Amino acid sequence: MRKIVKDDYSTLLKRVSLLIEEARKKTVRQINTIITQTHWEIGRLIIREEQKGKKRAGYGEELIKRLSRDLIKRFGKGFTASNLWNMRQFYQTYTKLYASGREAKQNEKLYALRRELSWTHFRILMRIENERARQFYELEAARNNWSTRELERQIDSLLFERLALSKDKDKVKQLALRGQLIEKPEDAIKNPYVLEFLGLPQKHYYSESELEEKLIEHLQDFILELGKGFTFVARQKRITIDNEHYYIDLVFYHRILHCLVLIDLKVGKLDHRDVGQMNFYLNYIKDREMLTNENHPIGIILCTESGRSQVFVEYALGGMSNKVFVRKY
Repeated sequence: MRKIVKDDYSTLLKRVSLLIEEARKKTVRQINTIITQTHWEIGRLIIREEQKGKKRAGYGEELIKRLSRDLIKRFGKGFTASNLWNMRQFYQTYTKLYASGREAKQNEKLYALRRELSWTHFRILMRIENERARQFYELEAARNNWSTRELERQIDSLLFERLALSKDKDKVKQLALRGQLIEKPEDAIKNPYVLEFLGLPQKHYYSESELEEKLIEHLQDFILELGKGFTFVARQKRITIDNEHYYIDLVFYHRILHCLVLIDLKVGKLDHRDVGQMNFYLNYIKDREMLTNENHPIGIILCTESGRSQVFVEYALGGMSNKVFVRKY
């Protein structure tokens, strides 16, 4: 009998495990697709039945209560009146998304969302009244594999509104239809940054080192807030010039922009010396550490207070070749 070689068996185990994991993922996606499609169909049938009895006051409420009681008897707790109201709203909100035939082909990109997003995702998305904002969150949630918790946080922190703040009407429309496109540094930088996950009280003194410690402790949440493309590189990165050491608070790499991103943390409002310090860091990184295939590094100065006028910020940043952004958190 041939003895099983350890390396051969490890390879076999790895391949079989990958097959099983992929099969489970496909099964979950298929179940998700069936559930969302079924809920849409239930919503459609409820609306159609309501329309037949539209002359009767309160017919819709009466219908859903009765339907809920009977479905719970047959299928269990998943068909409460509130869930049926959600299915009804689902149909109303996403009629074009799930319509069959020609309409489905015209909405092919949106139609594909049902394979990417769960019923819970859709329940959260339905709360958004602004259609453009809802379209944006649909695309970003599917594209970035946001969990429902991550989706809720992005909505609650007004991600769409923050990204749309400085854009004209055409750009806002593009943001809704195509999601966040990052072609230049300005596209990747938000204003303000929302860091509620740190749990730091607003009206209580804390140091910059405490802030940094908290950001590292909640690094996953911080990267989510920074946005797509950011990967963590270092904290308190040391650079040495003329035998003196200087420390950059946080360093990230942006995979889409292909550049290093330096972040300086400030408790309080901006000082012109903070801008000079960031410019100093950027010049060093550009000269000593930038790789040949990378773009120039960019800097973000995060301040707790916006307490400086736009004129002050423009004067502080004026005349620099480096990209430096001053943002409030």
